[in-house]
Amino acid sequence: MSLGFLEDDFDSPGRPGYDAERTRFTDDGLLRSEAKPGTNPVVIGGLDDLSPDGVVHRKLKARHVQMIAIGGTIGTGLFVGSGAALRNGGPVGLLLGYVVMGTVVYSMVVALGEMTTLFPVSGSFTHYATRWLDPALGFALGYNYWYTFAITLPTEITAAAIVISYWDAKTNPGVWITIFLVVIIFINFCAVKYYGEAEFWFALIKVTTIVGLIILGIVLDLGGAPTHDRVGFRYWKHPGPFNQLNGIPGAKGRFFAFWATFLNAAFSFLGTEIVAIAAAEVENPRRNVPKAIRRVFYRILLFYVGGVIVIGWLVPYNDHRLLGASKTAASSPFVIAIENAKIKALPSIINAVVLTSAFSAGNSVLYASSRTLYGLACAGQAPRFLRKCTKEGLPIWCVSITSLAGFLAYMNVSENGSTVFEWFVNITSITGLITWDVILITYVRFYQGLAYHGIDRDKLPYKAPFQPYASYFGIICINLIILFNGFQVFLSKSWNVNTFVAAYICLPIFMIFYFFWKILTLPKFVRVADMDFTTGRRELDKMEEEESAKYMVPKGIVAEVWDWLM
Repeated sequence: MSLGFLEDDFDSPGRPGYDAERTRFTDDGLLRSEAKPGTNPVVIGGLDDLSPDGVVHRKLKARHVQMIAIGGTIGTGLFVGSGAALRNGGPVGLLLGYVVMGTVVYSMVVALGEMTTLFPVSGSFTHYATRWLDPALGFALGYNYWYTFAITLPTEITAAAIVISYWDAKTNPGVWITIFLVVIIFINFCAVKYYGEAEFWFALIKVTTIVGLIILGIVLDLGGAPTHDRVGFRYWKHPGPFNQLNGIPGAKGRFFAFWATFLNAAFSFLGTEIVAIAAAEVENPRRNVPKAIRRVFYRILLFYVGGVIVIGWLVPYNDHRLLGASKTAASSPFVIAIENAKIKALPSIINAVVLTSAFSAGNSVLYASSRTLYGLACAGQAPRFLRKCTKEGLPIWCVSITSLAGFLAYMNVSENGSTVFEWFVNITSITGLITWDVILITYVRFYQGLAYHGIDRDKLPYKAPFQPYASYFGIICINLIILFNGFQVFLSKSWNVNTFVAAYICLPIFMIFYFFWKILTLPKFVRVADMDFTTGRRELDKMEEEESAKYMVPKGIVAEVWDWLM
């Protein structure tokens, strides 16, 4: 089943209920619908096989989307970046920071899941913001998300090259950058099923590793290491449960230390929304996407909360090895714990997994950013030629243009270029939080629109729990973190312009995109009364019926367990 909305799925001349004033085909090959004259048209997407541009295909299987959902949350942020959070906050500050941020991420993912399972279309959350909130907001969200992930591609490629230096410090990193860049681009130029297969195995390696590390950490804490040192809660007592940030004494210093963990935790969770991007290419999304969404809570609880508890047990926050800024195994708190336990072989193994994580992340961000650009093109917010897909459903021009960002990785071969590049990456990283914020705000409007139009949420393919209160909680927390993410620059005795700009430049960039589209096209804010929950649902309902008819109930214990897992 390919993504797109068939001509037969909408009212057209000669069919009952057709209204020429409300539904029309435009010159760009898209179907647009207006609830009332003068309101914003809802752009649905290409006209399936009738479109000369082609469309993406639903080739991702259930096991692919499950592992994409898991793999999006496990990466260098957890394996290495958690060490920076431990250094800033101490073991208890680290744990509280990840618990709070995990709750925020859960509120965002379930809200996004409800919208995605109802309309699993290209563009995902950029389409939802355009359709139910404000087209200018959808435009700004889409381009911010695209350029952020496009810039992340060379970052992850560079990280992989740096990891290689753990074994080979003599070879110029440009050689490894070239190898990784070519392989990642090659995978993304293949059909989406090959991307899904690659991510399945990458994610399986990461999941197996993090589960093994948590079990190993418990064993080490209880004295099972070669040193037979029972650590217990030693480091919670000395140097203590909280760090005193910047040497600020008392409760204020401990609170600042706890707050400083939020940004590190947020960066660790970035990518959880990729499952929504992939929904446009998933077989039977109304069955498979909710399965992935429902398990987010357990993944956060096991992988993140479990992981930070273990490293808080085994590594003191004042360990000098946590200060390393490079994404190598040497600065990973898991490796530091293993080295303290005098286990020699494991650091190289963990380093190999960090390498896999960096490579997988580069693979994922190229996929997510190219599909975001494709969604913008389908919405008429990017040049038409970007909608061009191959017969295998690959948005060829979107992947090609986004791949060019990977060549920025060569800036890191030069020391000066590396400094400029890292600063540029820092000023764009906060856009991940902006994305989550807009997703939650869009969901609140979506929730209000359903109530206004009398649509029963209990009858939706997936109903997000704890709503709308979970979304309100997430919006408040995310906005506070964005507003105060650069607070440490105000605590410093010397003002640092670069640090301040890196912390807050993303906000004016987002607003520039917003006002550019607002002034250029003059779209109206979508009123609750004009929100469209009808266009396109017929095709998706029909697809769900067809896929449900194909579903085979698993027989046998092995098949049942596999179906439960995937």
